[in-house]
Amino acid sequence: MINDKLISPRSIVVVGGSEDTRKPGGKVLENLLRSGFEGELYVVNPRADEVQGVRSWHDVKELPQVDLAILAIAAKYTLPAVEVLAAEKGTKAFIVLSAGFGEESEEGARLERELVRVIEAHGGTLIGPNCIGVITPAYSGVFTTPVPRLDPQGVTLISGSGATAVFIMEAGMPNGLSFASVFSVGNSAQNGVEEVLEYLDEHFDPERSSRVVLLYMESIRRPRKLLRHAASLIRKGCRIAEVKAGVSAAGSRAASSHTGAMAGSDEAAAALFRKAGIVRCHSREELITIAGVMLHPQPGGRRFAVITHAGGPAVMLTDTLSQEGLEVPPLEGPAAERLKEKLFPGSSVKNPIDFLATGTAEQLDAILEACENDFDEIDAMVVIFGSPGLFPVDDVYEVLHRRMVNARKPIFPVLPSVINVKREIEAFIARGHVNFPDEVVLGHALGRVLNTPPPAPPAADATAGSRQRKDLPAPGYLDPVTVHRLLQEAGIPVVDEAVCDTPAAARAFARKVGYPVVMKAVGLLHKSDAGGVITGIASDEELEKGFSRLTTLEGVSKVLVQPMLSGSELFAGLKREEPYGHLILCGLGGIFVEVLHDYAAALTPLSEEEALQMIRSLRGYPLFKGVRGRKGISEKSFASILVRLGHLVQMYPEIEEMDLNPLIAEGERITVVDARIRIGRREEE
Repeated sequence: MINDKLISPRSIVVVGGSEDTRKPGGKVLENLLRSGFEGELYVVNPRADEVQGVRSWHDVKELPQVDLAILAIAAKYTLPAVEVLAAEKGTKAFIVLSAGFGEESEEGARLERELVRVIEAHGGTLIGPNCIGVITPAYSGVFTTPVPRLDPQGVTLISGSGATAVFIMEAGMPNGLSFASVFSVGNSAQNGVEEVLEYLDEHFDPERSSRVVLLYMESIRRPRKLLRHAASLIRKGCRIAEVKAGVSAAGSRAASSHTGAMAGSDEAAAALFRKAGIVRCHSREELITIAGVMLHPQPGGRRFAVITHAGGPAVMLTDTLSQEGLEVPPLEGPAAERLKEKLFPGSSVKNPIDFLATGTAEQLDAILEACENDFDEIDAMVVIFGSPGLFPVDDVYEVLHRRMVNARKPIFPVLPSVINVKREIEAFIARGHVNFPDEVVLGHALGRVLNTPPPAPPAADATAGSRQRKDLPAPGYLDPVTVHRLLQEAGIPVVDEAVCDTPAAARAFARKVGYPVVMKAVGLLHKSDAGGVITGIASDEELEKGFSRLTTLEGVSKVLVQPMLSGSELFAGLKREEPYGHLILCGLGGIFVEVLHDYAAALTPLSEEEALQMIRSLRGYPLFKGVRGRKGISEKSFASILVRLGHLVQMYPEIEEMDLNPLIAEGERITVVDARIRIGRREEE
């Protein structure tokens, strides 16, 4: 819904423009004037003929045709103004700065909906209400400061919070973070983060578009749209990082399964970001640092040289890189010896490369030259250079600047002396560089960026074949026979079992499959907790006693009988988490999922590659390889089951929750021995 009139208007009117720059209408007008907007600029103010040197009309009805309207008037006056502008003045883009809408009351929400209705009826687009505005290369339509000097190669910031957008700019600009455009979407009445991403994706120009996008969100209203356009942008060469706030639950929520207890909207959001290839952050500082990393060329690998004249920060950075799974490889051999000869006695080139507090700019140049051309085991460099403030260090920053501009391998500068050499650092940043004042924060940011996988490949559409779905019962838990049928229909291996209403039927089945067997009470939700499971039954006599005991439990008249399998326990499950869709979870069974909460999650549809990534992300993954004489587990077989679970809910989207707990794994064979499926209301797509 974003249109070109919002991005590059030829004319703008500020409705509510003021001489008082302490008010939104005054400040946004001042920012428009200072940013050098080249089109026609108008003001509507009923009490003035001129505002800040711009002609003022007393009523919107007097205006000429205008592309974009920025409204800084009380909420109750916005609708009449919008109706005139949209219907009579050809206005196709609106930014409503005013508050007092859906964030405040139901009456405000009604007014907000009416604004959208009027604007859409005339083919227009709306940003806001309750926002700080928009900054594009054409104009600075915000009522806040700072207003960054735009750089086409800077980051595009899209924020659901105007204050957060301001704080990100305030914190990022002093460290050299540059901006290509800024969108504050406020209440997102018509256009939110998803729609701005859609516009960026559909209008992406590999020569001119920003390659780094930052997102701040408090809600995700259209996750599939966000996934589609974020993944598309990343495949085109963009990198995206986000902060999603509002992750805590306001109180506990009853859940009837392991999956329901573990999965929630934040888990679904995290799965969405992983699927899209978006780097997740948890603070403004982390987002800003990761943005700085993304503005650098992507390292060709995970091996770093740590270059320093201060030992302590180098040790902390090396520790952090190692924690993130990145490498600081030792440097040895003739090339290392040649480099050492160029440094002062006592210097170390083992990596970290420490050229001592007395090290010179010429020595730093030699180190960077060697890392660039002589050490193939290095993919990127981090240079830590501070100063006690005894003398200028312009020559060091000149070397850094020249090398960063020309190097094939990216160089990340850590310049912590922001007071002692404030002038030199400001001059360095003014040349287009980003400074990372804290080496540990940088180390974690590098890990986040390099450890985030690319967008998941498209998964197969399970509904495209000839398989016909069958009607399922009304909402509630399915009976064991239907559960068994559904899993078999999906191609998921299920243990042979029988629901028996007499001891004789149970005995006949047990003899058929062979003892030992397991007996489970049918109709109990949490069977183990209620004493509804008996394992290791080895004879007819034990079976009859067990049948008698289980059928004395309240509400139990039938017993499920299964052969008793041995092997490693696995867990798999899924849950519908709107508006995201179905979330699949997997893990090792028993203590791993129940106590250690070691599980992975992903959104459907699921590709085999995604399923394998889930399995390999588990802390207990080494057990799949086999340890201490214990047989390993086929990760390929487990991945196939997870993919088939995704296919199953494509066919039956009304499945609300499912637990496969446990699955018994022995080598290549993995079999479901207990399953529970709850049906909800079918969501018509």
